[in-house]
Order: sequence, then structure tokens, then C-alpha cells
Amino acid sequence: MTPWTLQDIDRALRDSWAADTCSPDDLQRSGWSPDNPAWGHCDITALVVNDLFGGDLIVGRVQSAGGEPQGHHWWNRLPSGVEIDLTREQFRNGQTIIDPRIVARPGPQPRHRRREYEVLRSRVAARLGPLPAPAPPDRPARRPTGEHHVRYRAETQSSSGVMRPPMSNAWSER
Repeated sequence: MTPWTLQDIDRALRDSWAADTCSPDDLQRSGWSPDNPAWGHCDITALVVNDLFGGDLIVGRVQSAGGEPQGHHWWNRLPSGVEIDLTREQFRNGQTIIDPRIVARPGPQPRHRRREYEVLRSRVAARLGPLPAPAPPDRPARRPTGEHHVRYRAETQSSSGVMRPPMSNAWSER
């Protein structure tokens, strides 16, 4: 098997996102478009990244620039402590991600959005080759502690996602 690069994984995920894998809530809110392919894919993308690398799943609340609630956002903390978010670019209107917390993986195949997760995982595998088995459920949910108890300002991110150690310049204390 040829080793994958991070760029290979990123490209496989991006090429696999589509309206049929977008969150139904986000489809209702504003539809899906190839102009913003990450829209509505954070949860299942975070699960596939977790399948590949392990680590923690992190969920935060999304607020509009005016402070109105707009759902939740998922990303990953790798075993090294590096946080990676391949769908952060979907937030283009000054939204803020607040109250991050680590959540337990919802089993090898999630009950919620199981079909979309399986479709995304299958498309990624078709592009990369066989993937590791889905990760088993992990420990109970807990809030990030210490330097990880932060608020993220989504508008500061580049269009290619996030892959940096916690507490970089894009993070601010709560």
C-alpha cells in the first residue's frame, strides 16, 4: 500500500462531500453548494478523521456574528494534542465557535447520520484504498481543560482548514 499524505486525505474528503452527505439541518438552513463544499459535513468528516488517526472528537456551539445560536460544529484533537478541523472554512459570515467540549465517539457507526457517514467513508475509501476499521466508542464526554478551554474565532481561518497546536494565534481565552 502506498502511504497517504495529509494532502491525499484532505483531497479525498473534499472530493467526497456532496448534497447527499450534507447534514439535513444544514440543507434546510441554506442548501449545499460546491462553492462551500464543507457546509454540513463537520460531524461525519470528524468521524472519518477519527477513524484514521484516533484522538478526541470536539464539539462546540456555533453562534452568528450577532450572537444567535446556529447549531454545533465538530472537529478533532489528534493523540499528539494537535487540533485539526477540515471543515472550518464553511463559516464565512463571522460565526464564532464557543463552549468546546470533548465528546465520546458514538460507536463504530453513528446512529444519527449513519447513512451519510457510511457514504462519505465509502467515497473516501474509493479514493484512498482500504481504511482502518471505524474506531470503537471511547470514554464519556468531558470538557477540555487548561489550555484547551478556549473559544475559536472562525473568521480567522484559511480555506484549507486547521492543523496547528492548541492555543495558536487563532484561539482566544474564554
